Amino acid sequence: MSKPSLVTGLTTPALRTETIGQALEFAARTWPGQEALVSVHQGVRLSYAQLNARADKIGAGLLALGLKRGDRVGIWSPNKAEWALIQFATAKAGMILVNINPAYRSSELEYTLNKVQISALVAAESFKSSNYVEIVESLLPEVAGHVGPLQAAAAPALRHVIKIGGEPRAGWRLFDEIETFATAAHEHELADIGQQLDCHDPINIQFTSGTTGLPKGATLSHHNILNNGFFVGECVGLRAGDRLCIPVPLYHCFGMVMGNLGCLTHGAAMVYPSDAFDPLAVLQCIATERCTAVYGVPTMFIAELTHPQFSSFDLSSLRSGCMAGSPCPVDIMRQVIDKMHMAGVTIAYGMTETSPVSFQTAADDDLESRVSSIGRVQPHLQCKVIDAGGRVVPRGTPGELCTKGYSVMLGYWGDEQKTAEAIDAEGWMHTGDLVVIDERGYGNVVGRLKDMVIRGGENIYPREIEEFLYKHPAVRDVSVVGVPDEKFGEELCAWVILKEGTSAEVTPESIRAFCQGKIAHYKVPRYVRFVTELPMTVTGKIQKYEIRKRMMAQLGLDEQKTA
Repeated sequence: MSKPSLVTGLTTPALRTETIGQALEFAARTWPGQEALVSVHQGVRLSYAQLNARADKIGAGLLALGLKRGDRVGIWSPNKAEWALIQFATAKAGMILVNINPAYRSSELEYTLNKVQISALVAAESFKSSNYVEIVESLLPEVAGHVGPLQAAAAPALRHVIKIGGEPRAGWRLFDEIETFATAAHEHELADIGQQLDCHDPINIQFTSGTTGLPKGATLSHHNILNNGFFVGECVGLRAGDRLCIPVPLYHCFGMVMGNLGCLTHGAAMVYPSDAFDPLAVLQCIATERCTAVYGVPTMFIAELTHPQFSSFDLSSLRSGCMAGSPCPVDIMRQVIDKMHMAGVTIAYGMTETSPVSFQTAADDDLESRVSSIGRVQPHLQCKVIDAGGRVVPRGTPGELCTKGYSVMLGYWGDEQKTAEAIDAEGWMHTGDLVVIDERGYGNVVGRLKDMVIRGGENIYPREIEEFLYKHPAVRDVSVVGVPDEKFGEELCAWVILKEGTSAEVTPESIRAFCQGKIAHYKVPRYVRFVTELPMTVTGKIQKYEIRKRMMAQLGLDEQKTA
């Protein structure tokens, strides 16, 4: 056997042992006048001293409402300054912030409120087609008439609903009022709590966007996420005075950990271009705010690069950034480096349950490594690749990635069984991702265990087919899935988004012909469908299960009849 697929990260710099609140206080002392938070679409600008002072006031105000250390506080909002303020205020008060997906509707909200017994809900008035106030009041009709702590039949633990912005409304507290509730006694109480908190205390619950079953609440500590934000920032090359454009959702690790906490630990500014991703807003933000780095998933960078006004913006202030969430097409990575001036751009890989990042490329990696891998294991972490029997496979062999170290979550809230299924007795988090680690220790994601297609006994990794199809000059984006087939068990299906102005001569047959003779015959998609968009989560991950389901409906296939 060649070298085993087991890699260990560096042990320097040392792990941080402070809480998030202590890290903010350090930043306020070290860079008091440095801009910390800029919400472009709201016209909000806060220095580190101001951000710390407001977090203290809001934290004390939450205590004045009767909330206690350990209580769960839900945040249901797109990207706003208030999101970051409640993130830091709850951390200082030892309350556990619960990230609620902005796309959730009534039943999902009810599930979340009760799964983790949320005591206070902070919500935006509305976002896109969701009117949060109406959804809350429909689910909890007691809100409109209550005085004092709420008592709602559908969410018994909920005591307060707090609205971001807008006019006063019966039953709701306004976010901007929270600071006014704080007295000197509450401020002293907050300071006392800050002294008592331990970095290993749970401080954040993030619900996984699982493709099957109900979402699980990954419970993360100060130690988990503060360190991960720090080490991601180290790889990106963040430094004091940098300005990071954050168009990714704050409710997800990419925004609140890699973005907010990455900036916090380096004295950089968190810059929000808009409440939700808008490629034009990102380009404007980078140009006007002179951002030095930008984060995004590959589909975001594709949208920015192909925007009709792209060439009219001066992006020369950029030098670095991070791409994560799903594998990046090689050509897109090259364009980001060349056209967006991001010579130091990195690729990161991870999952919510590991805070999130486990692998990342470095700015000094050669170009080929940065465009064709997920880099090396992060400091203070161990990763291994195993086969179905749990044995470590040789380098160069695909298998399931497992991660161990400081970043592994405390567990799924209130679900010991699911936690035990994910984290084994030795502390390894089983990711469900199929990864290859090469002889140098660089990783490459080849798919998900559940996404792997088995056609006529051949194991096919959709990522390989997608990477090939990106080479077609007319293909803008693509996703490949398996659909049931009576003869072969599964057949490949490719959903393709064509570039604007593509010739009518580009047909499903011509796409298939492009593959013939260049990849193995069994890897040529049997079905090719042209679409205008791919179904995605709010974080920009393609929902392959949704493509599979829709394709099966189009083909009149029944999972069980063909199984």
